Amino acid sequence: MEKLVITGGTPLKGEVTISGAKNAAVAILPATLLINGTCTIENLPNINDVKLYCEILEKIGAKITWITRNEIKIDTTNVCCTKAPLDITRKFRASYYLIGSMLGRCKDVQVSLPGGCNLGARPIDQHIKGFEALGANVVVNQGNITATAKKLTGTSIYMDVVSVGATINVMLASVLAEGTTIIDNAAKEPHIVDVANFLNTMGADIRGAGTDMIKINGVKELRGGASYSIVPDQIEAGTFMLSAMATKGDITIKNCITKHLESVTAKIIEMGGLVEEDGDTIRVKCTKRPNRANIKTLPYPGFPTDLQPQIGVVLSLADGTSTINESIWESRFQYTQELVKMGAKITAQGKSAFFEGVKSLSGAPVCSTDLRAGAALIIAGIAANGKTEVYNIEHIDRGYEDIEGKFRKLGAKIERVNE
Repeated sequence: MEKLVITGGTPLKGEVTISGAKNAAVAILPATLLINGTCTIENLPNINDVKLYCEILEKIGAKITWITRNEIKIDTTNVCCTKAPLDITRKFRASYYLIGSMLGRCKDVQVSLPGGCNLGARPIDQHIKGFEALGANVVVNQGNITATAKKLTGTSIYMDVVSVGATINVMLASVLAEGTTIIDNAAKEPHIVDVANFLNTMGADIRGAGTDMIKINGVKELRGGASYSIVPDQIEAGTFMLSAMATKGDITIKNCITKHLESVTAKIIEMGGLVEEDGDTIRVKCTKRPNRANIKTLPYPGFPTDLQPQIGVVLSLADGTSTINESIWESRFQYTQELVKMGAKITAQGKSAFFEGVKSLSGAPVCSTDLRAGAALIIAGIAANGKTEVYNIEHIDRGYEDIEGKFRKLGAKIERVNE
């Protein structure tokens, strides 16, 4: 078993380059199944969720060639299997995108109910509602989802709640459907736009991604043969921005889209940080103890739930009492118990947490409870006095590429060791 050992107390300084977006990559990879041919994907993050997806695609007949560490060529010409390997798909949440893509391609698919981080209930009722509206028959039985259709026909679908996963999944299923599909009350996250851009590059006709109404005009086929570069990861960029605040550091973050980070930037300025933007680069500097702040997580363009634990570390060290209201996942505050072990004063009740800022944290053995909690604990360990050991780092490897290497280049004393 591996763990990260951190000797804290060092302000982070220097430059870091952001990888491709994890949340875009795990939707674009299954989207390649809609192409009867080849495509090349660039700026692909080299993370465990991507490796699992590539394994799934190969098991159902795709041919994958790794050109570099972050670039692959996928040939889906010979994909014929409609039953995804259940032992792999149940390991991570994004495996449910196989339903939309394989339904769109083959009109028949079986996938296990997805797993992933334990953040609370994650119903897929909006996904199923969308598939059924398009003409599919969906059955959930003994932990598996089976969807079949004689044909898929475009229609208007209103999402009862704003759901990133359902928006992408219905979009995937609609690309090759007959007629026009309209998704109303759609989610607007940057990776939804990225998936739409990828599909349009391959010959789809999707309009309105990034707004609350997406229109998909069905096409007969996706031609493939093109290359596509995945958008930079806004959550990774935000993670490093907040690490500058927690450690009173000075970090220049390269290869990011600053517009995607506006909600984070606003809070950093409110907490007393200095932010400079220059094209695809953003610099965050903190010279004093952060100010208190109140946070409420919201769908994009609001403050992202995936950066809630990271800003929680900053608020643990802030001057005054802060609150976080979590509106997306009911179990996102598991990390606070670990921060308390490091000397933080946090009271979590339901979907709210109260942070009474302390002047410093102390190193301690802590466990990563999920992907973003793991990143938060690394930041806490770097900011803390003494040694911190972070366990269960397999969660972190799901979504961050070489995270300890990137932090090390910024001056952190962090090593990956085997138990």
